[in-house]
Order: sequence, then structure tokens, then C-alpha cells
Amino acid sequence: MDSNRRNFLKKTSASLAGVAVGSSALASSARSYGRIIGANDRLALGIIGLGRRLGAYIPPILDKSNNVELLYLCDVMKSQQEKAAKRFEKLDYKPKLENDIRKVIGDSKVDAIFNATPDHWHTPGTIMALAAGKHVYNEKPCSHNLEENEMVVAAQKKYNKQVQMGVQQRSSDYTMEIIKEIHNGVIGTPFKAVAFYSNNRGEVPLQKKVAVREGLDWELFQGPAPRRDYTEETWDYNWHWYGWDYGTGEAGNNGTHEFDVARWALGVDLPTRVDVEAGKEHFKNDGWEMYDTMLATLKFSGDKMIQWDGKSRDGYQMYGYDRGTVIFGSEGSVFLNRDLYILYDRSGKEVKRGESTSSESGTGLGGGGGMSTAHVVNFFDAIRGKAKLNAPIADGVISQALVHYSNIAYRIGKGFDIDDKTGRMFDRDAMKLWGREYEPGWKPKV
Repeated sequence: MDSNRRNFLKKTSASLAGVAVGSSALASSARSYGRIIGANDRLALGIIGLGRRLGAYIPPILDKSNNVELLYLCDVMKSQQEKAAKRFEKLDYKPKLENDIRKVIGDSKVDAIFNATPDHWHTPGTIMALAAGKHVYNEKPCSHNLEENEMVVAAQKKYNKQVQMGVQQRSSDYTMEIIKEIHNGVIGTPFKAVAFYSNNRGEVPLQKKVAVREGLDWELFQGPAPRRDYTEETWDYNWHWYGWDYGTGEAGNNGTHEFDVARWALGVDLPTRVDVEAGKEHFKNDGWEMYDTMLATLKFSGDKMIQWDGKSRDGYQMYGYDRGTVIFGSEGSVFLNRDLYILYDRSGKEVKRGESTSSESGTGLGGGGGMSTAHVVNFFDAIRGKAKLNAPIADGVISQALVHYSNIAYRIGKGFDIDDKTGRMFDRDAMKLWGREYEPGWKPKV
């Protein structure tokens, strides 16, 4: 840790200690009787990252039966804080607006955080929060690289806190129903799954150096990533496509969800091999710096296979829907997405279907819906010892590894074999991308 950052943290801790004494008394006196009831069971929360996933947390936080208190709304962009505050106006108190994650996790009153930052912050922010004694709801992708998979699991074990990965379909009742039937043999022996995603994302601007956007803490946005000048449009979503400093491509952005369902259905863990066909096929001269089309094939022991068919900028619905998973078995198949599942026999005849009442299907941006609410409530219940996590981080990182293997194969231009016990890759070029370069003093430590 560099001296400037160490001094900043010391000053922050001292100032927080002084603020806590005075503000706690004022906050207590302002609370209504209704808010005091059940205080011993109340969870104090902070949300870190107030962008497109924010909507996923609003219904369960506003629901008084969940007995939670939102202490902080934190984002490196001031305008995001202000917009988020308006979305929580129904609360009978006002959460504190903050731009620095370190101040939120430095507050001893906070029990748990939602980590909805850009990808490069997910593991570092989660580990910082765990070390401070917080439970964490860690959005997908739960890591930026394979090394961080190991780091975040080690931190969870060391600090013994609940870490839920934000793959909300794990808390979908109709999904759990059909996955259980698959495991019980409804389609015989499942042997292959095709996870797919089709979107019609448009042209993105070429990067060019510009002044930092007003209200943006660019230093904190970069956080663990190596420092560089601010470039236009980087802050708002296009960081996904501007190189590998911040994002994990479409495979990490959306493929994580479908990979997870595919792996869950097949009952497999780490693969033995990955091969990828991928490239930038649309708007050849725009600012998009990685693949926008990918077909990844991952093989597993037991002659099982998962394919990821990702099309970021071609909306053709090859499987009749814009996203989902098809699971093939020896005696039938299942189509499954965020709307429904359809069970087919071996002749292709529909046998059964189950439908979701959720409002979060498809490829549209923005969080929120029944399965997200259920996933958050499961997180609350696990913290209170009333349930087991539906997506514990130790399992989540296995699905995330499928993303990282696919991205690495694309980046080095070749497939490779994998040790399915250790996760190591039998390729020197691939192993060079096991981890990443961090800004000095920012690499997570467990």
C-alpha cells in the first residue's frame, strides 16, 4: 500500500470515528417507533455502484418485512448518487450519499454491502468489505480474472461471511423446479448445453482523451486498474468494450448468467478443454476493442459439453429467443430462459412448460424483478442464519471460470487443455493471463 493511500485511510478512519458518535445519537432520536421495533434483527446496508443494477435492490429494501436499513448510496459519479436518492424517496429517512467505497466499508454500523461496481472492482471491493467484517452481495462477474476467483473464495473462508454471487436465476422457482427434474432424469442423461445471447448493440465511439466528466471521481473509478487518461464515454457502460482494464467482454457481462444455468443443469464443474471462434464482426472501425461475436466450446469429464453462442451486435434469434439455455439429454431436451422453461421428449414434442411471473427477462438494460428480489431476500436470510445461499461464491467462481477460459482463448488465439482439479491451464500463453496488472498498492490481499 502506498504512503498516500495509507495516510488517506488513517485520516478517513479517524474522521469516521468522530462522526459516528455524534451522528448515531441524532439518527436514533429521529427514528420512528416503527423503525426501532426489530432493531436487533435489522440489517444495515450500503449499495456500492448505483448504475443499471440498482433496480434489483429497490423492492427488497423498500419491503419493510425484510427489516433492513439503507445507510449508504455510494458511487464515483455524483449524478448517480442523486438519481439513486430519488428512487428511495419512499423511505422515512435519507441514506447518506458517498463516493468512496472505503468510507462505506469503514463504517462499523454497516452489516452488508451490495457490490455493483464495474467488473474490475468486484473482487477487490468484496475482499475489502470482507476484511472489514461485512457480508457481500457480489454482482456478476464476481471476478475479473482467474486469480481473483481464488482470492475471493479464500477471503470468504478467512473472514467467514456470507458472499452471494449476483446470478439471480439461481433463486428462480421455476428454474429450480426444472433443474431438479433434469437432475432426477426427466431428459435421461444430460450431455450438452447451449447457452446463448443475441443483442443488437450499436456503434460505439472511438476513444479520445477528454476532460474528466463533471462529478466523476476518475481516480476511484480506476481503483485497482492501472492508471490512464480519461477517454470519452468510458465511464458510462462503454468501459465494457474498451479493452480489458475494466471489463470482461460480453461473456462476462451476460454470458455469466447463461453459463451458470448450463453448468448447473449438467452438474459439471471445471472443464478439461476450451476452444473459441470469435471476432469483431460489426462496425469494424468503431471504438469496440474486443470480440462482439463468440462461439466457445468447453468440454468436461463424462463426455459433457457447454457451448456459449454470444452475439452482441446481431439480434438474430437463432433459438427463437434473445437469451437462454438449451439442455440436451439422452431422452429429451429443455429450453430455459428468464421467462419460462419448455420440456420436450426425444421426438421434439412439448411435454410440459413452466412460466415465470418475473419482469426481468430479455436483454434490456436495468435490474429488478421477481427473481432478483428472491435472490436478495435469500442473501438476507442467509445472513440471519435462516437459509443457505442459493449462489455461494465458492460455487459461483466455477461458472465464472468458464467465462475467463473463453476470453483467454480468444485473447491468445488458440484453445487449450485445462486441469479440471486445479483450474490451471496447460498452455504458457494462457497462464500469462491467469491474473492481471494492478495499480501499485491496489492488488487484493487475503
